Amino acid sequence: MSNPQVGIIMGSSSDLKVMKDAADVLKELGIEFEMTVVSAHRTPERMMEYAKSASSRGLKVIIAGAGGAAHLPGMVASVTPLPVIGVPVKSSNSIDGWDSILSILQMPNGVPVATVALNAAKNAGILATQIIGASDKTVQQRMVDYKEAMKFKVLESKDEVEGYS
Repeated sequence: MSNPQVGIIMGSSSDLKVMKDAADVLKELGIEFEMTVVSAHRTPERMMEYAKSASSRGLKVIIAGAGGAAHLPGMVASVTPLPVIGVPVKSSNSIDGWDSILSILQMPNGVPVATVALNAAKNAGILATQIIGASDKTVQQRMVDYKEAMKFKVLESKDEVEGYS
């Protein structure tokens, strides 16, 4: 895409099965994004360059998904002025996902990372849209419309359930 506002990064390509949900909801909401693999442990120089250059490249929010030790969101947050949303990923070497959750959640004062639920990349995409929408009324209206559509889906399912008896 030509003018990405959100960067979606992940520690390895195996995280794509989770992180694609962020991309899908951003597409649905009309938010341009870029997506790549940036490992805090295996490509630390690439991670630092990505995080330090993100703002000057026009990004407004970074969504960082990571499993296991999950240092990626916090390390990125330590060197960028942008908001970072961490997505804990339950990986093959994970301790039931708790290692990732706690690694992202327990950031020290001064280096915040917004943290969504385990494997909840869709919520990260929604939160990124809300952050952008705080200063962009067009994006904010898309979020209002999205939430209204969710309300109607629930009401339709309520009618379906109640009509079953």
